[in-house]
Amino acid sequence: MGTQTVDALAAELRALPPSCGPVRLVAVDGHAGSGKTTFAGRLSAALGGAPVVHLDDLATHAEPFGWTGRLRAQVLEPLAAGRDAQYRVYDWTLRRFAGPAAVPLAPVVLVEGVGAGRRAVRPWLSRLVWMELDAVAARRRGEERDGPELAEFWAGWALAESAHFAADPSRPHADTVVDGVTGRIAPSTVGETSTTPLTCVVAGK
Repeated sequence: MGTQTVDALAAELRALPPSCGPVRLVAVDGHAGSGKTTFAGRLSAALGGAPVVHLDDLATHAEPFGWTGRLRAQVLEPLAAGRDAQYRVYDWTLRRFAGPAAVPLAPVVLVEGVGAGRRAVRPWLSRLVWMELDAVAARRRGEERDGPELAEFWAGWALAESAHFAADPSRPHADTVVDGVTGRIAPSTVGETSTTPLTCVVAGK
């Protein structure tokens, strides 16, 4: 299978029809620790600074996947109406929502985080990108990144993530798959299943 550069993917995304009002909404999904934030940053830069919505800012300790309503009301509906959006950011230390994050209206807006391609969000999407790294390797990367003080959080998160993807998988609906280790982009992958775990070598965060 051929690969694609991030610049080529950016050009492809710009050419897609809008999916959320005038916006081409693009989700970057995958297991926690799979490289979503890093890849979304690369893609944003290739798109000339496209806004990025981080779902970690909308999730909470009590509801790690209970952010759908907040995303819709604070981000998707304003963009669909052709307006700038903003959302309240959850402070994981203070355990409450704090200041706002701006999401200016743009031709392409990225949403990155575990579950970004979930069933409730897919009707708003122009493209679903999946970071291909198996759950064990992704968790190992995340634990090495975050240190032992968050080991308890990761144990609880792994259970919540597993339950989420069992009930509402994103991977079968991905339009584009990115290798979570190498960053290689494989286009035209709609409907493929993930059968072979990738190497557990930890790439740069």
